[in-house]
Amino acid sequence: MPNLYVVTGPSGTGLSDTLAELFRRRPDLSAVLPVTSRHRKEGETDGIGFRFYDLDEWNALRESGDLLEETEFAGNDYGTSRTLVDELLRDGKNVLLSLEPDRAAQVKKNNPGAVCIWVEPSSEELLRARLSTGGRSEREIEVRLRTAAEQRARSEFCDLRIDDDDPALTLLALEKVIG
Repeated sequence: MPNLYVVTGPSGTGLSDTLAELFRRRPDLSAVLPVTSRHRKEGETDGIGFRFYDLDEWNALRESGDLLEETEFAGNDYGTSRTLVDELLRDGKNVLLSLEPDRAAQVKKNNPGAVCIWVEPSSEELLRARLSTGGRSEREIEVRLRTAAEQRARSEFCDLRIDDDDPALTLLALEKVIG
C-alpha cells in the first residue's frame, strides 16, 4: 500500500541532492507540486513547478480543508493540496514531501498516517561544516544553528530519525524506510 512520507530537518544541510537521487532511483516515488496564491511570473506555466490559484480559489482550498499544510512568505501563500496527494496515492505511488519542520508538523497533524522522517547530521560540528559551504557569513551560520536547535526541540512529531553524516548512507536509510 502506498504511503505519504515527509522528510524534514534543518535547512542548509545539503539534503536536496540526496532526495533528487532518491527520486531518480525510485520510480514508485512521487513529489507533489506545491500550490500557491502568488501570481505567475513571466514564462511560468500552471502545473510546472507550482499549481497556481487566485486568492478566491486559495481561500476555497483553505476553507474546504484541502491544505495539508500552508505557509505565507513575502505576502504569498504556499501549501500542499490533500487532493493532489490523495490522487497520487490512489494511483499506487508513494508520495514524498520535503518540507521545513513547521510545515512537516502541519502535515503530520492533518494526516496522522504520514511517516515523518527527521534528517540532519549527528553533530553540531558536522552541521556547522555543511552550513559553512556556500558562502554564508558566521552570523548566518550561528542563526541557522540556533534555528536548527529550536526545530530539533520541537521535532517530536517525527516518527523516525536519520543521521545524515554520509549522503550515500542517508540515501540507503531512506530507501529502507520506503521499502
